[in-house]
Amino acid sequence: MSKRTNSGAAALSAYRDQHFRGNRIEQEKALLTSTTLYIGNLSFFTAEEQIHELFSRAGDVKRIIMGLDKYRKTPCGFCFVEYYTRSDAEMAMRFVNGTRLDDRIVRTDWDAGFKEGRQYGRGKSGGQVRDEYRTDFDTGRGGYGKMIQQKITT
Repeated sequence: MSKRTNSGAAALSAYRDQHFRGNRIEQEKALLTSTTLYIGNLSFFTAEEQIHELFSRAGDVKRIIMGLDKYRKTPCGFCFVEYYTRSDAEMAMRFVNGTRLDDRIVRTDWDAGFKEGRQYGRGKSGGQVRDEYRTDFDTGRGGYGKMIQQKITT
């Protein structure tokens, strides 16, 4: 399920950040005017320069904030890309979402705007929550999911 912006340009996904500080209406408004994208399914080995190279094809990138493991401070498979204009961010949503970077299909979604502290994974182990429950082997994301790794090593 998705919504169109007033211009009809870029769809919003049904996902909403549960940690957003504000009500649902404020979050919707922020998403409809945001110039920030959440980028998921990145390899743990993807460098900021590679992300800049890909996303700058859609427009002028203001900044990139790499997602980090909360405890080890190492990349954990996501980032935020902020553009100077909404139209450049819309171009990235249209043309970069679903492309391949470091042998992974990247996922883009609108973000209500980066706030300090959001660069850290929210999982119990410090990384992303989804990586804790993964059951498949994925070398680009750090092997097996954290729960499966614990079962294997014990």
